[in-house]
Amino acid sequence: MGSDGTTREPDCLVGDIGGSTVRLALAERSAKQVQLHHITTWRCANYPGLAEAIEAYLAEIGGARPAAAAIAIAGPVVGDHAGLTNHPWTISIEATRRRLGLAHLAVINDFTAVALSLPMLTTQDVTPVGGGTAEAGKPMAAIGPGTGLGVSGLVRAGDRWVPVETEGGHATFAPMTERESRVADLLRRRHGHVSWERVLSGPGLVSLHSALSELDGGPGETLTPAEVTEHGLAGTSAVAKEALAIFCAALGTAAGNLALTLGARGGVFIAGGVVPRLGDYFARSAFRARFESKGRLSDYVRAIPTFVITAAYPGLIGSAMAADAPVTSRAT
Repeated sequence: MGSDGTTREPDCLVGDIGGSTVRLALAERSAKQVQLHHITTWRCANYPGLAEAIEAYLAEIGGARPAAAAIAIAGPVVGDHAGLTNHPWTISIEATRRRLGLAHLAVINDFTAVALSLPMLTTQDVTPVGGGTAEAGKPMAAIGPGTGLGVSGLVRAGDRWVPVETEGGHATFAPMTERESRVADLLRRRHGHVSWERVLSGPGLVSLHSALSELDGGPGETLTPAEVTEHGLAGTSAVAKEALAIFCAALGTAAGNLALTLGARGGVFIAGGVVPRLGDYFARSAFRARFESKGRLSDYVRAIPTFVITAAYPGLIGSAMAADAPVTSRAT
């Protein structure tokens, strides 16, 4: 139902595909809002490929098929080929478009979709961390620890927002304390190159916990990311508590670097599955202090707001904005 009381048909199908789940919906778009309908989450393992999952979804919901679709995937998109990093699905974009009878099909990286969602998010979709005020029309940045570390940005080009596609999660980790340097040295001996993703992700929490335990001569027990988080928040493990503290501080350093690199005076947004689970702990952590700790440019970044995305479906919202179908305007 539109805001004017009239019934409107959703104008595109959208998807957000991870290593284990496929989330699909129909989207109704306007210049400043995306409304999602028939949101469904299934396991990738239940279908041989993306096309089969979409066909099953469309058969289940019934109704007229949308002419356009946009799908975000957790993996690289190169030309006509797209593949999931942590699942065996591979996708020919053109073959999938033809099989589904679509006029348009866009396949984008999942963090590109997160970036595209940013202008659509409201104050109810984010939680501010620290001060600063967003400047309208200025670049925005997104960084998100999850299974990996996503990094993207959004810049204004005329009346449109254009995503900046990056592999910034694989940039080199920059320790800021002696303790972090010792962790980095240990991880370097294990892996050679130590990226931000090595410490700022679910597996990164495990790496931090393991490295700290080894440095302190501990037993080196292997915990899951959820267990490190649980023990760290509860304070029932000194190693997990320190791992969580370093994680939040290091994320502040990385987010501050991203703010400077993009000139992200429109704000820096934290996405992914890890940080929202930290609740108030994250706001009390060293994240914001480390974000602002940029020497002569500290005043510059201090004016930039940071937010945790709490919206349930930013990937679906961003996918809707990537669909090649008519919409009034994509910039706000």
